[in-house]
Order: sequence, then structure tokens, then C-alpha cells
Amino acid sequence: MLVSINWIKQYVDLPENITKQELGEKFTLATCEVEKVEAINQYFDLVKIVKVTGVEPHPSADKLRLATVDLGNGESATIVCGAPNVRPGILVPYAPVWAVLPGDFAIEPRKIRGVESCGMLCGETELAIGDDDYGLKEFPEDAPVGMPLSKYLGIETDIIFDIDNKSITHRPDLWGHYGMAREFATVFKKELKDPFSAEWKSAIESKIVKGKSQVERVIEDGTACLAYCSAVVKNVKVGQSPDWLKNRLSSAGLRSINNIVDISNFVMLELGMPNHIFDLSEIKGNKIVIRQAGEDKEFVTLDEAVRNLEPTDSMVCDAERPLAIAGIMGGLNSGVSDSTTELFIETANWVDAMIRKTSTRIGLRTDSSLRFEKHLDSQQCKLAMYRIIDLICQICPDAVVEGDIEFGGVDSKPYSPVMITTSAKTITDTLGIFVDEAEIVDILQRLAFLVEKKGDKLSITVPSFRATKDVSCEADIIEEIGRIIGFDNITPVAPESSLTTVRLSPAKQKERRIKDFLVYSYKALEIMTYPMVGEALLKKAQWPELNEELVLVNSISRDADRMRPSLIPGVLKACAENVKNYSDFRFFEFGRSYHAGGEFAVEKPVLLVGAFSKKATPFMELQDKIEELCSVLRLRPRFEQKSLEQIVPSSWVGIHPFENVGVSAMGKPFAQIFTVHPSLMSEFKMKGFLSLAVVDLSNVMDVELSSNVKYLPLPKFPSSTFDCTVVVPSGEPVARLVEVVSKVKIKEIASVKIADIFEPEDSSKKYVTVRTVFQDRAATLTREFLENSYNQVVKSLEKAGFGLKVD
Repeated sequence: MLVSINWIKQYVDLPENITKQELGEKFTLATCEVEKVEAINQYFDLVKIVKVTGVEPHPSADKLRLATVDLGNGESATIVCGAPNVRPGILVPYAPVWAVLPGDFAIEPRKIRGVESCGMLCGETELAIGDDDYGLKEFPEDAPVGMPLSKYLGIETDIIFDIDNKSITHRPDLWGHYGMAREFATVFKKELKDPFSAEWKSAIESKIVKGKSQVERVIEDGTACLAYCSAVVKNVKVGQSPDWLKNRLSSAGLRSINNIVDISNFVMLELGMPNHIFDLSEIKGNKIVIRQAGEDKEFVTLDEAVRNLEPTDSMVCDAERPLAIAGIMGGLNSGVSDSTTELFIETANWVDAMIRKTSTRIGLRTDSSLRFEKHLDSQQCKLAMYRIIDLICQICPDAVVEGDIEFGGVDSKPYSPVMITTSAKTITDTLGIFVDEAEIVDILQRLAFLVEKKGDKLSITVPSFRATKDVSCEADIIEEIGRIIGFDNITPVAPESSLTTVRLSPAKQKERRIKDFLVYSYKALEIMTYPMVGEALLKKAQWPELNEELVLVNSISRDADRMRPSLIPGVLKACAENVKNYSDFRFFEFGRSYHAGGEFAVEKPVLLVGAFSKKATPFMELQDKIEELCSVLRLRPRFEQKSLEQIVPSSWVGIHPFENVGVSAMGKPFAQIFTVHPSLMSEFKMKGFLSLAVVDLSNVMDVELSSNVKYLPLPKFPSSTFDCTVVVPSGEPVARLVEVVSKVKIKEIASVKIADIFEPEDSSKKYVTVRTVFQDRAATLTREFLENSYNQVVKSLEKAGFGLKVD
């Protein structure tokens, strides 16, 4: 957005002893980012009208001539000139030495073919005032010699601020020069002039011919219209705008079209309120209807482009056809022409999100849509209407406002003020710098807030143009004070805060202990899969629960449209990617599964541990590690060769029929350890063996770890290991053997575990090696004791039906 400092000076007297760079820096720190500060048209103050009094040939160049000019102050100069139309008696522009013309072309003193030229005579293109580049710009004979071009042509020199639009996205009040002027007045502690006083409004109302407007308005439901203000003006003469109006528009980057269109643009740039002026004769049926596009599929805008419409787009129409895309741009049949004499003026406000959506979809962002997207203040509609009428009456003195100014819409009711309470102490404590209460009140009042002192509290009324998704709470008020006094004036001091160590919760202690064990003991890597999955993945994994109740309303992808019912499908997908590059790996994941139930989903904390190998099944190894994990968590596990429905659904076909064991702890289901079924491995194109352990942590994570740990010294006496291989039916779980030996009443038994399993093909039996370790910490085990103990172990196994393998 371009801001003209000359325009700002109409409303506030800026400091005279400040450079344009300092002005820009101060405004950037206090209000919004000034990307560029540019002085425009400065050279017009230096370029003068001079009269050519004589022309002589150049002594060293046939195409150059020496022109003697009258500078108008009794002085003359000789300029080397090559223009074909230079001749005595003409009045032309003259740029003195050190003037800088458009394109950063600096006039320097220099000799041209041996003759010194004291400046330069200029053409239209060199001064950027026209397109004729044939020769010198010639002025009428009555043009005053010596007058600067800025005065003769009515061109203003100005300073332009290029404001970063992103820095005022939250400030719709700053999208007009008057709102900017309020900021300048506050920042530099100057008085803001109010050209829109009650007397001014009364003067305008006195020009209105009272009565019902000849144009009927209808605002249908479902449109983006928040407020709509309209008026009819007749006896208008369309023509060129006065110089002051052209200069204002030019400084803001807009070209002049005609006086009516220029007034419309001027008010938008002044008050930040877009508007539209229709040719009244083009409104069919004397009726304006704000409705949805409905069956209208296409619309030709003022730029002669065809725009495709959606049925829900808001349109401004007459009794027969659309006239404008609401809040964005009018149509070819809605504009003012040279023959227009009657106007229908619209100042409206529209729903920001709906305007942004339509504007983005049709690829048309205009000065109007940019402002409406920021959520404008509907209370400004009537002010903008008064200002338009004021300017039309100034430029077209015969203009008449026929009928009342009508104002309606869902947001046209009187403003219900937003009230905020704070105190000088709160502001001071928050900013970290003392700010006097009187200064706080002064700043807020300059920003148009109403402030009432109630004891040590300040009751603040937010103006309507700052209550548009901008100032809504105490923190916003504190920010207003901070930016005006200058955040650069606040010494940065680190806040004082007492830090105390926080004891980890039982769940976090367990999580860290589990992770440490799996990383350091099992050499596993932690992974994290996405908590949202798609129906396709669940079906590929043949998971029985599709979580249809937990499908997202606004999913970004069909592959992630619902919460996962288990970690297993996502892990299978991740493993399928990794087997392409690795022959074996181990991993674990802490996560949650989600299940439908009641008003909210039921979340279950889950640990999944897995191992993959292309050579041999890691099932036994994984089972051992889960047993060790139980020891780390101070749990006594119970292994059973069955599926636990609470851990993994029994209807899932992905569990291997033999390599499958359930684990209970604390009398409740704890884990399911299994190898993935070969058919499912084939579905995911994995060749090898994948074993998984799904651990339900919901019953154990919040239980505090026992601190009753007993430490024993290293044994001084040797242990003895006894291995025996027994015959076991193929369907019998080997955990049964460990249970039998563990119950032998020999206190010196230190540990019992399965050392090896051999299962011949086409056999109903398997051979299991049971390893028993004996240890006496007080003495060396005798031969007789060991032989007796070995026999008791063998007899207990035989009694349980597991005889020794003898062949």
C-alpha cells in the first residue's frame, strides 16, 4: 500500500525538523513496516520554464547547436542542444545542473565537443509528462518565464511510504489515509484534524431532498452482505477531475479516469472503505437485489474478462441481471460513462471469508477485495457515503441527492461497544517499563479509545473500527501502549523465575526405563508412525476394525482420513518399506490406538516392539526380551499360548498359528507376542520373518515403580548348569516346562529357561532343551547334591509327561 505524506499532512501537522528516513523508521517501529521511502516529483521544483533567445551552430558538431536561454531572473545560460525544434522565441523546460530526472538521470556540468553546457533543455519523455519524444516540450507564449514546472503544471512533490501489506493485515483501519493519519498523530504527539465533524454531516444532510429512494433494495438470505448503504444523486456532469484529485490518486498509484470514478477511488484510499457507483439509467426496474449467483454461470467484469461463478457467490443485481461480483469488481454494464447524469451510490460491507474465497477461486484480487478480506467496520459505510456525496457536490455544484440515504443489513445496527478494563500497574508490569497513567490515557485517547478512570482501574471503550478482529482483550491494550512508547525504548531484561526440579510422573519414569532398556539391551530403534490411517491400509492389513466412527470430517487425504485402531497396520507398512534395504532390524514405538466409545474416542497407550529377519524367526528372542522387560518393570509375567482379545482381536488373521503367546501381568492381559502370518507378509511383499509384541500399557503406566530393590554381591562360588532335552507334543507351550522345573523344591535353583527347540518336519513332537542353573552363595555345590538335583528335575519333567529324549 502506498501512503502519501502530503495527503497525511491534510489531517495532521508532522514535525518539520525530521528527515523522510527518520519519519519512516519511527513509523515502522510504532505502527507498520515501511518497506521503502521515496521522494517523487522533486525535480519539478528545479525544472523551470525558460525562453530561447538565440541559437548558433556548434563549432565542432554539425547536429548540435548552442542555445542561449533567458532563465527569468535576469540571468542567461548557454546549453548544448541537439533537438530538431530548438529555435529562438520558444518557451521550453530547463533542468539546471545537479537536477535528477526520472530514471535517476543526473544533470552534471560537462563539456560537449569542447563547449561547456550549463544544464539541459528537456522533452516530454525526459520529464515523464508525455509520450512525445520528437524534440523539446514547447509551452504556450503566455507561460511565465522562470516559473517551476511544479507550479505551472500543478504537480505536487511528495514523499511516498510503501507499506508492507502483511504488516497491516490485522488492521483494516489502516487501509485508508485517514486511519494512517491517526497513527501519525499519535506517534508524533500531534493533533488529528477532524474533517468529518457533526457540522460537516449536517451540511451534507441539508443538501438531501428528503423522500423515499427511487431504487428499491432487496438483501436475500445466504449472501455475504453485512451492511448496505445507498443513495441516488442526479444532475451530475462527468468530466475530468481537478488537479488536486488527480495528484492524490497518482501519489497512491492510481490513474485518473473521470471525476466520478476518481471520487470513488479517492474515498476508498482516504477512509479505507471500498464503494461502487452505478449509472442509474443502467439499473433495470429501479431495483437492486443482493443475491447468490444461482444459475448464473458466467459474468464479464469491468476488465472485460469472463469469470466463472459458483451458485453460492454473492452478486449485486438489478431486476434482470447481475451488475457486480459483491465486494470484488463491477461488470461492464455497471460503470459510469461520459454520458452518465444520474448515479446510484453503494457503500457496503461483506463477510471477509466469503469475499476471500470467491476472489481466490476466480483469480481476481482487487483494491476492494483486499480491504473487504480484512473484515471492515460496517459503521464506516455511512461515513463513506457522506464523503462521496460531499465530493460530488464540490466538483459538480448542480448535483442533487434525491431521496434518503438508506442503510440496512444484519450488521447495520448501532455499534455495541467492546469494553476492556486494565490498570497502569498492569501495563507497567507487563511491559517492564514505567509508563505514567496520564500518558497511557493520552495515547489511548489519541487512538480514538474512550477512557474512563475508576479508582486505580481504567475502563476502556474500543472504537468500532478497532473492534474488527483487532482489539478484544487487555493484552491488546498493553500492546497499543508498548508500540507507541516504542518497544525499542524498553530495556530487554530476562524475567526472574525460580526453577525447581519436577519429579517425573510414574508413567514418564516407566516410559524412560522402557526406552532405555529397548535401546541399550535390545539394540532397537524408536520409530513413529502416523496416528491417522486410511481405509485402504486397514483392509490391506485385514484389520477387523475400520474405525468408521472416527473418520475425520476434513481429512487432507484418503490415506489419512481416520484415527488408527491399532499401531500394527502402520508398522506393517513401515516394515514393508524397510525390508527393501535391510536384511534384519529391530524397532519399537510408543503410541496410542483409538477406539469408538461414548462421546469421545477411547485412547489406549500401546508399546509395540518388533524384529525382522530374512534368515530365521526372531520370535523366541523377542519373547525373551519381553520377559526381561517385565523384570525391568518389576512385573511377574505369565506366558500362555493363546490370543488375548483385549490386546489383539482374535478375528485378525495376521497372527501365526504356532508362534503366538499371550502374556498376563498383575492378573490382567499385558501383551501379545506373535509372528506375522506368512500370507499377510506376502500381501505386504515382505520376504522373511517379522515378529511383533503388542504391549498394553494402560494398566501399568500410572503404577509407581517399587523402590524395594535388593542388591546382592557377586557370587563367590561357582554355579552349575544342567541341560536336558525332553520330548514335548508339538502343540504344547514350552512355558509349561519352565513352570514345572521352577516348582521343584530346591532353593539353589537360580534360573530356568528354554535353551533350544527342535521340531522335525512331519512330526507331532518337538524336542526342547531345558536349561537349569544351580547356585549356592554360601558354599560350593557338591557332586552328590548336583546329581540328586539333576534327578529331581528329570523326574519332575517325566511326572508332568515330558520324558527325556533317549535316541
